Amino acid sequence: MDFDKALDPRTQRLFLALWPDDGVRGQLVDHADQWLWPAGCVRYAPADWHVTLHFIGDVATGKVEAIASGAEVPFQPFELVLDQPKIWPRGLAVLCASERPAALNRLHAQLGQALGALDLALDMRPYVPHVTLARQAAAAMAPLAFVPVHWQVQGFALVLSTGLKAPRYRVLRQYR
Repeated sequence: MDFDKALDPRTQRLFLALWPDDGVRGQLVDHADQWLWPAGCVRYAPADWHVTLHFIGDVATGKVEAIASGAEVPFQPFELVLDQPKIWPRGLAVLCASERPAALNRLHAQLGQALGALDLALDMRPYVPHVTLARQAAAAMAPLAFVPVHWQVQGFALVLSTGLKAPRYRVLRQYR
């Protein structure tokens, strides 16, 4: 597993996510380009776009391998359709799914159980799969008509948040 101990040799900031391929990223770029973005808005780079499954947070570097192994849960491919552009509180511009596939619900639940078995705290808020496109975007205007993003999800990833502007994230392990 490739992670950078130089960032902080004691801890790593981790999350589990659906990580898009180039085709899905292209669809997301096409969608994001249809928004009207206000001055001062901070758009996320396409390389940073993902759908978080579970935020893990800061963990001791020595636990990363156990988390990576524990996240190996059964996976069934599914289609995720991102078709609901929204502005969330605090000015987050997001693209959500109006329907959650049953396979996504199962994956989210199984990963939650796996993380719980590792004594990791879970976010208890309702799960809302989404891609964050921008922050400080309260005045952004989503397109009224657009082609939904169709994502054939073939796996998920354990991801490191680097704390850097670029690369912001690094995939540590892919699960298929």
